[in-house]
Amino acid sequence: MARKYKRLSYEDRKTIEEMCRNGKKADEIAAAMDVHRATIYHELQRGGAGGGNRQQYSADMAQRAI
Repeated sequence: MARKYKRLSYEDRKTIEEMCRNGKKADEIAAAMDVHRATIYHELQRGGAGGGNRQQYSADMAQRAI
């Protein structure tokens, strides 16, 4: 069954931020949130975690960017 598109909420972004700080990989975050891994990669870029440094991801920055 194909996944439906899901718009991330601020609470989702806070969850991503927490999981990034706990050292989770994008694939693990995607599986836990039931979204495609590309959604997580785009979200990490939006939240300032470019260049592979997930510790820099900010849910607040990502929320302001949309």
